[in-house]
Amino acid sequence: MNNTMTDTSVQFTGEAMVRDIVLQFPKAADYFKAQRIDFCCGGAKPLAEAVAEKGLDTEAVLQDLNKLYADHPVLEEDTAWNEASSEELVDYIINKHHNYLREELPLIAQNVTKVFRVHGEDSPHLAEVYRLFHTLREELLEHTAKEEESEFPKMLAYDKNPSAEGLAELRGLLSTLQEEHDGAGDILRELRRVTGDFTPPEHACTTYRLTYARLEELEGMTFEHVHLENNILFLRYQ
Repeated sequence: MNNTMTDTSVQFTGEAMVRDIVLQFPKAADYFKAQRIDFCCGGAKPLAEAVAEKGLDTEAVLQDLNKLYADHPVLEEDTAWNEASSEELVDYIINKHHNYLREELPLIAQNVTKVFRVHGEDSPHLAEVYRLFHTLREELLEHTAKEEESEFPKMLAYDKNPSAEGLAELRGLLSTLQEEHDGAGDILRELRRVTGDFTPPEHACTTYRLTYARLEELEGMTFEHVHLENNILFLRYQ
């Protein structure tokens, strides 16, 4: 079986939605992260608009994307979630992303707290990092618990027994979930700003550096998590 898309004639344009580019070409997510272009919460906008907001050149970005696409064939498994059932996608989100949060957030919290206590006096911004992270942690854990206990089961129940009433209820619930995603994205953007793009000072100890690295990993995982929900799962109920 041939596991690659052989169509190299695809050319992305400035009118293409950011989220659609990532759905068609998942490796674009890595490029967008590097350019600080939001493809999850802010992915429902044309590429040219998203690029302009970052003060970048649209033609240069398109050239980069089209070269990446030509150089990196798209594996079928990379786009498998577009065609997967909602039940399979929900299981993947829970097992990968929700479990990641449950395991990692307490460990990151220990690092954030330790660095704040040890270095907070000579690095006053760490107080804001501490506040932002703990707000984010609480919101993410509440959000994922609600999804598992209520929203995801209602989606899967609707799939088995669709109704106008069920769809109307789901749309209301999903609107709230998307607002919560936006809130988490805002906190992550503020964390990136406060930490200077997660760049530790030259004098930073190992724990200080590890804390910033884990916060940046959390940002990347959250972007992927929100992308799967906002741009694939939730759109099935619009």
